[in-house]
Amino acid sequence: MTRSPEQTAAAHQECRHDIPVQVGEDLWLVDGPVVDFYRLSYPTRSVIARLPDGGLWVWSPVPLTPALRAFVDDLGPVRYLISPNKLHHLYLGEWQQAWPDAELWGPRSTQRKRTDLTFTGTLGDTAPPAWADALDQIWLREALFLDEVVFFHRLSRTVILADFSEAFSDDFLRRHWKPWQRWIARLWGITERPGKAPLEVRLSTLRRRRARQRVRRMLAWQPEKVIMAHGVWRAENGTAFLRQVFSWLDV
Repeated sequence: MTRSPEQTAAAHQECRHDIPVQVGEDLWLVDGPVVDFYRLSYPTRSVIARLPDGGLWVWSPVPLTPALRAFVDDLGPVRYLISPNKLHHLYLGEWQQAWPDAELWGPRSTQRKRTDLTFTGTLGDTAPPAWADALDQIWLREALFLDEVVFFHRLSRTVILADFSEAFSDDFLRRHWKPWQRWIARLWGITERPGKAPLEVRLSTLRRRRARQRVRRMLAWQPEKVIMAHGVWRAENGTAFLRQVFSWLDV
């Protein structure tokens, strides 16, 4: 029996693994461990894109296990390690140690936080030539406490978000969050539906007109899929999902 895109996505999200799962042409995701963030449990996820020259672009690396390293080595050489925001940086050094020739890229906020690492370039609104033929990007920098670079993988028509959409499933919340915490998740809108940005990000986004313009550029990509670091990703109807995610901006 052939699975629908939603059934395929759900199956990937039911099990934890450290082996990449292909979710589009030249695009893989790999789930990492559940981590503690301000005493709340968060699932983690990385995305790997194979560029036209065969090199690998790795977004928000998760812990590097022997099985994951073996799989990645089979996919191709790791060329770029990406931190989309200042919260997604923990394993950059571990991956660069494994692949010393890999370049580190992140926004200024990550670079200020990780002064122990040497970054090749700074992420902004324009994709660098290294991956401009495969990925587009937009820099969301209108919130006071968190900026993030959002990516679009053209070949698979996939938007890649880190923390501007958190969509915890009911099952995950039942297993990892206490009842009063689950109530907070619903209040904040970070459950599977609607899957919004954290409340503090929304409340601290003061330059809303400019943020709205950037989100509209994102919607113009007309993505089919949306993958985020924390929660249930979408295998289809990506544009409609993004409208739901950013409804707080009246897009």
